[in-house]
Amino acid sequence: MSNIENLKAFDPFADAAKGDDDAVQDGLVHVRIQQRNGRKTLTTVQGLSDEYDLKKIIKVAKKEFACNGTVVDHSEYGEVLQLQGDQRENICKLLIQCGLVKQDQLKVHGF
Repeated sequence: MSNIENLKAFDPFADAAKGDDDAVQDGLVHVRIQQRNGRKTLTTVQGLSDEYDLKKIIKVAKKEFACNGTVVDHSEYGEVLQLQGDQRENICKLLIQCGLVKQDQLKVHGF
């Protein structure tokens, strides 16, 4: 019998630091993919600096990638960007190209 691990509930934020707010203070921008129902996925971006206007970043990303997106206020991680679909590579390229983050500040999670 084989173990079926991917059918268990998965928390995409489980690998982030817990309790000590290290995820926000370490300067890393975490890009994650989150499974919805069926083949649908969400891409989340967490850890961007508060000095950036996240709604403008979402507006540019939505137009550039032809997807929908929003800014969600997460209780533990602050404001998190959400984009429809698997936009991990696209959002990484956009953030680097615009000069918002450096290559070594990005941490991409996912399957």
